[in-house]
Amino acid sequence: MKLKLFETFIKTVAARARDRVVEIVVYIGGLVILLAQSVFWIFAARPRKQQILEQMNKIGVASFPIVFLISLFTGMVLALQSAYQMQKLSAEMYIASLVALSITRELGPVLTALIVAGRCGAAITAELGTMRVTEQIEALETLSANPVHYLIVPRFIALLVMVPLLTICSDFFGIVGGYLIGVGKLNITHAMYMKMTYDPLAVKDVVTGLVKSVSFAVIICIIASFEGMNSAGGAEGVGRATTSSVVKSFILIIAADCFFTALFYFILAK
Repeated sequence: MKLKLFETFIKTVAARARDRVVEIVVYIGGLVILLAQSVFWIFAARPRKQQILEQMNKIGVASFPIVFLISLFTGMVLALQSAYQMQKLSAEMYIASLVALSITRELGPVLTALIVAGRCGAAITAELGTMRVTEQIEALETLSANPVHYLIVPRFIALLVMVPLLTICSDFFGIVGGYLIGVGKLNITHAMYMKMTYDPLAVKDVVTGLVKSVSFAVIICIIASFEGMNSAGGAEGVGRATTSSVVKSFILIIAADCFFTALFYFILAK
């Protein structure tokens, strides 16, 4: 009896694991197909400039105040937390280097991507999901308008442009936040702080962050668009799709950051 129960349990677990693996493979396949279609339509048809500019305003300009505040406070907190250990070693001057490198390589791109994913990715999913459940996307297809070209490509281009620009702003304001603490609170001179900020920084550090930001933009757009385009079940389904979009975007952003950090480490270490 116990053996049969154990066999049933194993079969149930195996079946669920198999179904889950198939579901993940199908999901990844859908993302890849949507990405390929988006890239195709960028070059196959003239982009809709007015919609692209509108999306740039929604994604970039509207997100700037949040990026500014979070980056500034992150730089300040990073400088303060570093000071506790650096002061024990009488190495306060290196706080500037730590803040600059941490912000440009990691925190700037990741924080910006998480902000955009939470704010704009959710909005994209909600907009497309509402259009799907109200059959507006089917209406576009009836009029021979490709939904990917009409709806997704403008958002895709806007994200590819604005996320790196927001990342540059995040880098700058994060370093400014560290400067305010270093010079104002820790009594590091202006000249010393500036020297220790720029000396360790190299073009590769900024480029690393920008490459990450481009990959994050792709992740945000494709996941948000895919979840929205495949929404079902009315308003409740749109809500589930929006939540799923944000959660999956966050996970993949962190995973991609880990991948690119390891990749650049081994490439640049040679």
